[in-house]
Order: sequence, then structure tokens, then C-alpha cells
Amino acid sequence: MATKNNDKKLQILQAVAAMLEQPNGSKITTAALAKRLGVSEAALYRHFASKAQMFEGLIEFIEQTLFGLINKITLDEKNGIQQARAILSLLLGFAQHNHGMTRVLTGDALVNEDERLQQRINQLLDRLESTLKQSLRMAMVQQELDAATDVSAHANVLLCFVLGRWQQFAKSNFARDPLEMWAVQAAFLLPCVQKA
Repeated sequence: MATKNNDKKLQILQAVAAMLEQPNGSKITTAALAKRLGVSEAALYRHFASKAQMFEGLIEFIEQTLFGLINKITLDEKNGIQQARAILSLLLGFAQHNHGMTRVLTGDALVNEDERLQQRINQLLDRLESTLKQSLRMAMVQQELDAATDVSAHANVLLCFVLGRWQQFAKSNFARDPLEMWAVQAAFLLPCVQKA
């Protein structure tokens, strides 16, 4: 019975994500969601106590996916610069393949929703920035970055770049590919120290 319940929850979350992909990005209501799924609003509330819980489910999916893949990158890639590049590429690629989730990450989908949802996204972004700092610290130890580099400032610039690309992607109704020009931009954002 629990599996059937989890399948229904997943179906609801997938429908929310699909609705967030719509070009005008209109506000999601439980009535519209119930209509899309062909169920009553009461049926939705048997699986989620509120719409905020549905968004929490999406955020949990984002966290598990991103940090699961980031952990794999940090285990497999031992070069700090390459690790940071791979993480940035992952973040941009995630948006490219998950349009609706991008609207959650940028906060667009959370406007007029429970403020704890935006706080949770802020915590996720803080964790991403901390992960980038760790990669940059590793790059300094490996002498891939100048010893005078302020890793906190650098990690913040990298995160701001990703947020900007996510925002551009969402605001263009997913027309501006977040990975467009990435290979060139990566060289600006993560230059290696030239070793003699």
C-alpha cells in the first residue's frame, strides 16, 4: 500500500513540475492541479497536507538529485578546478533538463507561497556555495589557483553566475540554453594558474 501511495505522490509532483514548465508560468492552484490529474482536490490532500508540502517534495527531489551527483563528482574528480567546473556544468545541465525545477530554484514558483519554501531554497544555495568553496580550496592546495584568491568571493561569483543563467533561462521561457557558451565562460570563471 505504501508503494501505491508513493507512486501517487510522485505522479502529483511530476504534474506540478510539468505545470511549472508552461510558458506563462502562471500560479499553480490545487484546483488546476486536480483537474490536470483528473482527481478531486480532496484526493490531492490525502497525499499532501498543503500545496507547500508539494513544493517541499520538489525541493527535496532537487536536493537529493543535485547533492547525490555532486558527491559523485567530488569522489571521482580529484582536481579542484575540474571539480568546480563539473559542479557548475551539472547545475546548468540540471536546469536545461528540468525546466519546472528551474522555476523553483530561482524562486519564481515560490512567490506568494509559504516563506519557509524560499528559506529552504536559500539553504540549498548556501550548501552549493560551500561545496564550490571546498573545490576552490582544493585547487589552491594543488596550486591551480593563486594563493591570494579569496575563495569565498570566488565561490559567490560562481554561484551568482549559475543563478543568473537559471534566471535568464526561466525568463526566456526556456529559450536561452543555460549551457550556451559554457565552454568559453568556464575559462573566464575558473582560470588555472600557469605553472612555470
